[in-house]
Amino acid sequence: MTENSLTPVLETAILGGGCFWCLEAVFREVEGVESVTSGYCGGHVEAPTYRQVCSGGTGHAEVVRLTFDPARVSYRDLLEIFFVIHDPTTVDRQGNDVGSQYRSVIFVTSDAQLHTALALIEEMGEHRLFPKAIVTRVERAPTFWPAEAEHHDYYANNSDQPYCQYVVAPKVAKFRDKFAARRRRDGR
Repeated sequence: MTENSLTPVLETAILGGGCFWCLEAVFREVEGVESVTSGYCGGHVEAPTYRQVCSGGTGHAEVVRLTFDPARVSYRDLLEIFFVIHDPTTVDRQGNDVGSQYRSVIFVTSDAQLHTALALIEEMGEHRLFPKAIVTRVERAPTFWPAEAEHHDYYANNSDQPYCQYVVAPKVAKFRDKFAARRRRDGR
């Protein structure tokens, strides 16, 4: 909250861990996350399209941009969820989704985020939480490009599609199981 008002001071996080439909569906359910926008980050083409990014030639990753209230959910909490709902040990792939656009990446927006991300990755490595080394990249956030409208709320609008049933739904279920205390209580 700001000193003279009841308006929360919001922060931004940008995460890439495979298909943005999966990440968006999970983070929409996290208490303290005010907005989730699917998009593209980390490439060399201005205003890329989904088709261009899927070709693998733009250098962008599919990401979600989260706006969150750090008084309700910490950046570290968001990263802990992120590391549970995707595989941070595979280079340029998540399951059957293969290509640099599906890389595991954290685009930090501040020095504090940089230190938090690097410390958490080191801690997880020391505790050997994964059977292989974590390959998640941590980079300063470049320009974020929002995805086309049809990619927003994709899971909510297309939950009957096979990809959503077999890929997105299990990640949402995993979040609900492992992070029940972090789920929204406001029904949004």
